[in-house]
Amino acid sequence: MAKGRLQIKALKGESYVPIEGAKITIIQDKVDSGKIEKTTISNSSGATEELELNTPPLENSQNPSDLLPYGFCDIRVEASNFVPLIIKGCQLYPDTLAVQECKLIASTARNNGTREVKETEIVNIQPNTLVGKYPPKIPEDPNKILPPPTGGVVLPEPVVPGLIVVHAGSPEDPSAPNYTIPFKDYIKNVASCEIFATWPETTIRANVYCILSFTLNRIYTEWYRGKGKVYDITSSTAYDHAFSYGRNIYSNISRIVDDIFSTYLQRPGRKQPLLTQYCDGQKVQCPGWLTQWGSKYLGDEGKVPYEILTNFYGPNLEFKTAKKVEGIPMSYPGYILKLGSSGEPVRTIQKYLNRIAVDYPAIPKQIVDGVYGQKTKDAVNTFQGIFYLPTTGVVNYPTWYSISDIYVAVTKIAELQSRSSRQIVQTRKVISKGVFVPPTPYIDFFTPSIYYPKN
Repeated sequence: MAKGRLQIKALKGESYVPIEGAKITIIQDKVDSGKIEKTTISNSSGATEELELNTPPLENSQNPSDLLPYGFCDIRVEASNFVPLIIKGCQLYPDTLAVQECKLIASTARNNGTREVKETEIVNIQPNTLVGKYPPKIPEDPNKILPPPTGGVVLPEPVVPGLIVVHAGSPEDPSAPNYTIPFKDYIKNVASCEIFATWPETTIRANVYCILSFTLNRIYTEWYRGKGKVYDITSSTAYDHAFSYGRNIYSNISRIVDDIFSTYLQRPGRKQPLLTQYCDGQKVQCPGWLTQWGSKYLGDEGKVPYEILTNFYGPNLEFKTAKKVEGIPMSYPGYILKLGSSGEPVRTIQKYLNRIAVDYPAIPKQIVDGVYGQKTKDAVNTFQGIFYLPTTGVVNYPTWYSISDIYVAVTKIAELQSRSSRQIVQTRKVISKGVFVPPTPYIDFFTPSIYYPKN
């Protein structure tokens, strides 16, 4: 029996504010001798220690098989003044860190009418699409007709939204709930639903590029909004991507999404991101689209993401990086902040980290002086460790936006939650009046195509 790792985070509602002292019980069925039960307590960052649990062998996830590629466990989280939460079917891969965020609802919500709350909240994690029975993607023309460019409706180029509204059902199901969640969290959820976290990193990156491009196409073309819907995308695999609210993600997938979340695929001469449709390549065949298992085998051969993607979509493919990310007070300055750096970007990061440290006291506070000294490096290192980024102690592209995301989440979450779907759409139609100075491009090791630096 192989082993995988699990870390659980207890959070307040839909925020990133941690709950310290939550009692967390993990139960796993053991094939030969009943159940394994472990109990632990969340720390000041809302997290447990990394727990080692049983998984199937690695080979189960390396080729199509009737054998399950992942193991399971159930999780119960209890905290004072919060409704107990049960997660059923958390999925664990061998030699991989699974991260389960547990979003607890305040018990007072029962009485204030903000949400229908049961005695115990239950989240059922759905099977991975390569394992479960899901409808295949209905083919679409990838070239969408944009709304007429009048009244400033059509953006001149794609923008990464701060939030995305997901309809948890098919477009024909008006009774399905809508979830408003951070864009990166959505991409991490979909990737964890649709590929195996044990696949080669280049394969995971190629698939994440597809998920990003498809999603940004839906947003840029206002595919559902233009039809009068109040959401951006659905969870139906017949139309869009699988999305399982409340499911666990994986630290390697999280790191990759943080690294490339603003980069998408595009055909030369076109403004819209490519509608990168794909299929599994085993149960369903889809000529001209990426196949997930085909991308896995190309990754095994050492192919980089650009080679994997052009193998399926053809050579006329470009990588583009969105210049604007919504919901962030200050854009990435275009250069890495490290020991010896100084200026307003350093001051901004120091300010953000000090505010985050109010809720995450493991992060050491520092003087906001605009000088990147050892204390700033220590704070960055601690933040990176908490949020599954490489602990380099420098603020590069993914770390800048991760720090910004958490800063916004712990300071403005109530404001974000109160925004209506219409307000989100209007925000996307407003072009910033600020001047964007693009950073110096470089050639990424994983992607032989020029785009903005992320490392």
